[in-house]
Amino acid sequence: MKIESFNQPPPQLGNQYDEDRVLRAYLQRHLPGGVLAAIEPELQAMGQMAGGELYQMQLADRLNEPTLIQWDAWGERMDRIEVSPLWQRAERLAAEAGIVAAAFEPTYGRFARTHQFALTYLFHPSTDVYTCPLAMTDGAARTLLISGNQPLIDRAVPHLTSRDPATFWTSGQWMTESTGGSDVGLSETVARQDEKGQWRLYGRKWFTSATTSQIALTLARPEGNPPGGKGLAMFYVETRDENGRLHHITVNRLKDKLGTRKVPTAELMLEGTPAQLVYGPSDGVRHIVPMLHLTRTWNAVSAVSFMRRGLALARDYAHKRVAFGAPLAQQPLHLDTLAALQAEFEAAFQLTFFLVDLMGKDEAGEISDDEALLRRLLTSVVKLTTGKQGVAVASEVLEAHGGAGYVEDTGLPVLLRDSQVLPIWEGTTNVLALDTLRALSKEPQALVALGRTVDNCVAGVTEEKLAAAGRVAQTAVSHAQSWLQTSSAAGRPVLEAGARRFSLTLGRALSLALLVEQAHWSLTQQQDSRSRAAAIRFAHSGIDQLADFDLDETAVLAMDQPV
Repeated sequence: MKIESFNQPPPQLGNQYDEDRVLRAYLQRHLPGGVLAAIEPELQAMGQMAGGELYQMQLADRLNEPTLIQWDAWGERMDRIEVSPLWQRAERLAAEAGIVAAAFEPTYGRFARTHQFALTYLFHPSTDVYTCPLAMTDGAARTLLISGNQPLIDRAVPHLTSRDPATFWTSGQWMTESTGGSDVGLSETVARQDEKGQWRLYGRKWFTSATTSQIALTLARPEGNPPGGKGLAMFYVETRDENGRLHHITVNRLKDKLGTRKVPTAELMLEGTPAQLVYGPSDGVRHIVPMLHLTRTWNAVSAVSFMRRGLALARDYAHKRVAFGAPLAQQPLHLDTLAALQAEFEAAFQLTFFLVDLMGKDEAGEISDDEALLRRLLTSVVKLTTGKQGVAVASEVLEAHGGAGYVEDTGLPVLLRDSQVLPIWEGTTNVLALDTLRALSKEPQALVALGRTVDNCVAGVTEEKLAAAGRVAQTAVSHAQSWLQTSSAAGRPVLEAGARRFSLTLGRALSLALLVEQAHWSLTQQQDSRSRAAAIRFAHSGIDQLADFDLDETAVLAMDQPV
């Protein structure tokens, strides 16, 4: 006798643009009607692919990972990396959709970045982090344009910003060495000029995430230069010669990572690799900063995109999963859990796209003095804030699926594994918190500008609970301002010990203020109270992270040593 057993239907996705209230409301509020009408068909098409063809391909592609083929059949070293079918599809689609190109085309002016990152936000969670090489490609194109190095601009930028898959190039960003990731001043890669004056690079790059790219921007120390970051120079490298073979580059191995396993991250040996100076023979760390600013913004967009994907799956599952006599979608505790996650996501979204908007204004030459100060400060703050949120939300999303969230072939665990890179890549939370302090030491008025922005966001909000949420944001920023002044007077150790809590307070307070502003618009213009509910919920989620702890007690506790 055959026994029929119950099989739980899996969560499914629809059109990820049409079903995304938060994205659509943001674009309706911030884009001119003509711009939105022009780009909406692209967004709807990408949303359909993201929830349909690409998502199904992603599930089918789950076990495929990049492979390194080091030798051919006759014993010749070749070091060819083959990526998964999904990545091959994603590369072509990214070019055709203009996911990099959209930012460099003049059609939409200051809204070009919003257009680009709305596409990226839809594309990212269904393509197994193909956004990694795209982020570095975007950063390389912008960095080369800023450099004014016309031969390199003419050579590379048309490829990096192409919509033709046959001519589209991606770029690597080769900085990390075994001496340290964030402390790039310890780089051991050496640059020497040969007898013809050609620069050649020698060293080991311990962690390179776009090894299949056609070019890379990298740091190396010209012989004779002093130690530290100032003695490094930024170089342009074309990875292959005219025969398609790696250009004096050996691939030691592919990295075996917790997540982002589709990304062909490799350890490389540079063995006389030909390179060209982008600027002069020093100050390479300063020169590569535009690339870092862009990749950190891509990191934040990826974080909110992952959050949105996890919530879409969890909501669909809540309607299908019956436990204790009712669907999860009817159970108060489960609803309370999902509501808290939605509030985190909506706040992160508003913060991230606020930075995207500032970037668009800056590149179009339409940015105010306050906004320019904010953009420089917020690049680190937004990345560190959303990175932590992304991991927390992904973890809860898996738990919301019960045991299925822990089973690999459901396709759910990859959300958490891939989200974990977000607080690490392009600067850990602590490194970026110290960057925030450095930025404010150079431009203290940026904190004043942030306070004014928060005040402007909540001004005019009359609905009682929404106005109260706005006051939470204002109070947190005021506390952060006084904390910075007091801690600076107390000395560097006190200041650095609280840098993470300080930076998270800034990020969460601004997120709340922006969410209050969006909620007020949604209430008055759309008669939609859902963002209001998100703002009220988020206001009770620990906006002000600041606290004073004794440094001696901290050291004793951290190292678990007796007093």
